[in-house]
Amino acid sequence: MNWLLPEYIADALPAEAARIERLRRTLLDVFRVHGYEFVIPPLLEYLESLLTGSGQDLKLRTFKLVDQLSGRTLGVRADMTPQVARIDAHLLNRNGVVRLCYCDSVLHTLPASLHGTREPIQLGAELYGYAGLEADREIIRLLATVLETAGVPATRIDLSHFGIFTALVEAAGLTDEQAEEVFSLLQGKDVPGLAAVAKGLPHDLGAALLALPNLYGGREVLAQAAKVLPGLPAIKAALADLQTLADGLPGLPLSFDLADLRGYHYHNGVVFAVYTAGVPSAVALGGRYDGAGQAFGRARPATGFSLDLRELARYVPVQAQAGAILAPYSGDDASLAAALASLRQAGETVIELLPGETAVEGVAFDRRIDRVNDSWIIEPISKD
Repeated sequence: MNWLLPEYIADALPAEAARIERLRRTLLDVFRVHGYEFVIPPLLEYLESLLTGSGQDLKLRTFKLVDQLSGRTLGVRADMTPQVARIDAHLLNRNGVVRLCYCDSVLHTLPASLHGTREPIQLGAELYGYAGLEADREIIRLLATVLETAGVPATRIDLSHFGIFTALVEAAGLTDEQAEEVFSLLQGKDVPGLAAVAKGLPHDLGAALLALPNLYGGREVLAQAAKVLPGLPAIKAALADLQTLADGLPGLPLSFDLADLRGYHYHNGVVFAVYTAGVPSAVALGGRYDGAGQAFGRARPATGFSLDLRELARYVPVQAQAGAILAPYSGDDASLAAALASLRQAGETVIELLPGETAVEGVAFDRRIDRVNDSWIIEPISKD
């Protein structure tokens, strides 16, 4: 059966495609009015470019193929963020703050979940060139605005800080391999696994690792963390950053989860996951990843977020759309052609019946245009 698609790959049929496209246009306009410039990176790049620096965590998720022109290995992008970092660092090469946004398909070797897709439509925004928390605040506020505009408001924004994990790993003298293991255990909140690791660490550091999975909740978590975590300068700075963000984002549903980390070779500061009502998993992820452009010639401060537009569109409330207008074939009738052109210019959907055509399947008509005396008049279609 040659017409079957690969597993976890699907077409977007008219209703879904229209919903996704309306949402894409709306959200790109949100980015535009906030000063974020739209870029379109290529679908394919040399593999080393896609996996350099910030892209190291994408190795297993990236499809690979051989370029017939150069003989080199190409990758199909699994994440557009490294590509946008390359554009900022190498192509734009601006000195000040740069705000970029993007929206296009990416391809994964495996789906992220049982009901996921291997071809998400990744939409996101990145802010380069500003190391202060004001940039993180802007990005989080922008994401909240994007979700509110989509009709899928954030009900919880979990904040964490990669600096806490890094400080504990460095103080414990863990190798990179050991640190990755601990990182994986924290992501799964595997307390028994963490307990086994903690046995080989100094008591205060082992106790801190075991405490992290339980450090989640409201602002009280920051005060609790200050009591149970070692007083390392980097940990104090990370907790202060989270407190500053909490104070600077009034009105947003902020919470804290100090074990909620991702991007081991990628993030290095504040990270966040955003949830909405009725959806068990995060609808958007983001955080700081300073230095992402170093492999492309310039190490720049960076923070941003991304989400799967196709997934988000599933949760957008269905809104009634204006129906289409049914019209007879205009042929050589200049007056009808002018009337139809005027309607389309006003944004109306108008479909002309071709000669011999009696019906149009799949289109909801609520009006028709008929000649009354010498004028073309729009009349409602009776539902009887």
